[in-house]
Amino acid sequence: MYSLFFFILVLVMMSAVCSGLNVALMALKPADLRRKAALGDRRAKRVIGLRENSHLSLASILLTNVAVVSATSLILEHRYNGLIALVGSTLLIVIFGEIFPQAFFLSNALLVTSFLAPVLRGMIFITYPISKPLQLLLDQLFGHDAGGLHSRHELGLMIAEHTGHKDSDLDEDEVEIIKGALKLSEKHVNEIMTPIKDAFTFSLDSVIDAVKIDEVKEQNYSRIPVINAKTAEPAGVILMKDLVDIDFDERSYVVAELPMHSLRTVGSRTALDTMFRKFIAAHSHLMMVERNDKIVGIVTIEDLLEELLGREIEDESD
Repeated sequence: MYSLFFFILVLVMMSAVCSGLNVALMALKPADLRRKAALGDRRAKRVIGLRENSHLSLASILLTNVAVVSATSLILEHRYNGLIALVGSTLLIVIFGEIFPQAFFLSNALLVTSFLAPVLRGMIFITYPISKPLQLLLDQLFGHDAGGLHSRHELGLMIAEHTGHKDSDLDEDEVEIIKGALKLSEKHVNEIMTPIKDAFTFSLDSVIDAVKIDEVKEQNYSRIPVINAKTAEPAGVILMKDLVDIDFDERSYVVAELPMHSLRTVGSRTALDTMFRKFIAAHSHLMMVERNDKIVGIVTIEDLLEELLGREIEDESD
């Protein structure tokens, strides 16, 4: 009697392991395991090979499980009549060999799969003559589980889940920055630029004297774009720091006489993620925005950073 109980217990436990491994291993995504393994997660490293060869693992688990279930039924049938053996084996396998282990394994998929990886490799070794041909057939029929990349919107939702989560490594500012970065390619320069009619600019023939320079100082801008009034094209940009050593009390100057730096233009439909590369390449903090060969506004790197951060940067020059 005790030996029967022992054998049944062992078989049910084996069925539970097979059933739990089946759902737990398949619940793990190869892409997630590869990322965790690259970050040094030992559990992921132990499991990744088994998950990537999913058809071999699946065939081995199911073959072992079927053998265990059959053995349980045979032992009970040998001891009791057919109906009792059928009901008894069914209840034991379904409750203790399927429902409970699957629920537990699924809630701790990586932990238990990593712990039982040697057991699964043992199943593969024992069933290899049958499971390997089955793997080759399944690979031919259904291919490998290649996984897939997340869309931009899916990534945004995944990042948003970190907000306020006690287990998250990201704080709210980091979450907002990442969400802002994911949206940059969907927005264009014309959405963040300052219209040219609202911008403070000079023309090449503007006269700067002591009174005018005081007005400029009150604007508190560090860079002032210059436009060629005749061609309506950008002529350059004046840096206020270059005017510090010029004495406007002695005489006035035409803007064309003042030191200017080159000023590049960018199309109004340029995506914001592209703007970072353009600012870096131009070695500039300010660009003119054009549409249909006409200057329509200016954009600064501060405008771009505000869009990335999701909030306005208030400073003395706003």
